[in-house]
Amino acid sequence: MSLTGKVPNMGCRICGNEGLKKFLSLGKTPLANSFLPEEDLSKKENAFPLELCFCPECRLVQLTEVVPPEMMFKNYVYVSSTTKTFQVHFAKMAEDISKEFGLGDSSLAVDIGSNDGILLKGFQKMGVKVIGVEPATNIAKMAEENGVETINDFFNESSANEIIKRKGNADIITATNVFAHVGNINDFTKNIKSLLKKDGIFVIEIQYFVDTLEKMTFDNVYHEHVSYFTLTSLKNFFERNGMQVFNAQRVDSHGGSLRVFAKIKEGKHDIDESVHSILNYEKELGIDYFETYEKFAYLVNKSKADLIKFVKDIKSKGKIIAAYGAPAKGNTLLNFCGIGKESIEYIVEDNPLKQGTFAPGTHIPVVSPKMLDDKKPDFIMILAWNFAEEILKKTKKYADMGIKFIIPLPEPRIV
Repeated sequence: MSLTGKVPNMGCRICGNEGLKKFLSLGKTPLANSFLPEEDLSKKENAFPLELCFCPECRLVQLTEVVPPEMMFKNYVYVSSTTKTFQVHFAKMAEDISKEFGLGDSSLAVDIGSNDGILLKGFQKMGVKVIGVEPATNIAKMAEENGVETINDFFNESSANEIIKRKGNADIITATNVFAHVGNINDFTKNIKSLLKKDGIFVIEIQYFVDTLEKMTFDNVYHEHVSYFTLTSLKNFFERNGMQVFNAQRVDSHGGSLRVFAKIKEGKHDIDESVHSILNYEKELGIDYFETYEKFAYLVNKSKADLIKFVKDIKSKGKIIAAYGAPAKGNTLLNFCGIGKESIEYIVEDNPLKQGTFAPGTHIPVVSPKMLDDKKPDFIMILAWNFAEEILKKTKKYADMGIKFIIPLPEPRIV
């Protein structure tokens, strides 16, 4: 059900406006990356409201409730290098940025939420000095083993000062799929400014809420993502914090992302035409108006009903459904739609950190790809739909056996 009206006792995390308007509830759900070991299946899971609201002042879409980051990021199971798609994506990103801005052996690149060092490895290849900041102890250790110097902490004033002490100020700071995770982005950005050189650049890559609106990828909503940005809301945010967006690029990752380049306001970079072009596109789309988000909420609930019916029809014929990929987005989708282990036998996952666990909320077992040979399904639902092309290539032998593959959104379809 779509929920509208003011959000009580909460101000916008960009501008402080208290007149936030709620437009979508995905229910009370567990944390999307809190996969369970077998011994915890009988314990009560923490669950939190998963609801979106809109700020009419600065246009930011945000969660109504923020979960403490320590609950989500100190021990983490998402590893960026698991897929070939992201290995290629981040290598090209580092190469393109290094060439565009003339980075070399006298330059310093800092990556926040650096995971296993996947992006910084690309900068190293271009001869750039690097250091990462990663709060997950297990993942930071992986990065160090990969030869990427990493501070095991959240990005804050202390870690920013530690980098300046060790390496000096940064020519470039990157935060890919991290900026949306930050509760207090005003303090975060103050620390970015203190770490950057005068003409340094800050590059973020965020799941672009315009793509979510257009492609109905509402499963990208989960508690780790506290903010859902458009370029309009980002422009408003950076200007409030003494910075300026000077370039923006739409990219394919995560079903549609936006790569945004910002500078300290007095920095030397000219504003590219891409900024004006995307801002105009957003205006035409109606991102300034609450009605746009109400319509989206209506369509989300329609997608839910369509997928539930689709799965019920398959199960009524006695068929077995498995899933491929155990991303956070998959857990949002399954919990919101109430699709559990009575419908999906198991979830195949390439990341060994998730294998042998159970999906949060639904308790569907997460297993290695070998299970597809041991217990052959009739259908495989691709929950990691942003890697569908890669998954379909590596599972071609099962398609040749007659197994059918399902893409669940924006409407369920067999591919």
